Amino acid sequence: LAAARGLIAASTDTGLLAGWLAGDGVPEGLAVDTDLRWALLLRLVVLAAAGEPEIAAQAAADRSATGAERAACCRAALPDAEAKRVAWEIVTSSTELSNRLVEATAEGFWQPEHTELTAPYVERYFADMPAAARLRTAWTADRVTTLAFPRYAVAQPTRELAAALLARDDLTPGLRRWVTDLDDDLRRALIARTAVAAASA
Repeated sequence: LAAARGLIAASTDTGLLAGWLAGDGVPEGLAVDTDLRWALLLRLVVLAAAGEPEIAAQAAADRSATGAERAACCRAALPDAEAKRVAWEIVTSSTELSNRLVEATAEGFWQPEHTELTAPYVERYFADMPAAARLRTAWTADRVTTLAFPRYAVAQPTRELAAALLARDDLTPGLRRWVTDLDDDLRRALIARTAVAAASA
């Protein structure tokens, strides 16, 4: 199961993923249960091989609270400018949806395949998150701060934006703590990238 989940998360073979979702070519002994169906659908959505009709169909088949969260994650992962705009509004300003749905939306927003599409939101994270953090309870604000962080924008300008944010004196303690930690992750990623580039030069 762990190997299957890893393959799904990394695969770009939409034929294989769609086949598993339809029950075709599934490895012997692997049960494509509801949870795995959502994982397959999310990956297909990210790769633009599935969209809103498929999300709605799966949500209709899984009317649990978890199903609603997975549908929200998938909708935020759609490679579409309007879908990203709506998702970002939910993450930064919605007070109507449940905390779990907001968190699921933040979880699906950033995808490594969508770096060009989501590039404008890197700067917006650092501009919008101080106000967004004050909308939530401390626990939810911490979760959204972490999940909505532009973790795939591994570049020095992202760190400069983080530094500018941390220089402000109006941040919630949770936002300051988490951005400090997440910026350190970016620092480590940049060091690792530089080392790999130097080794292969």
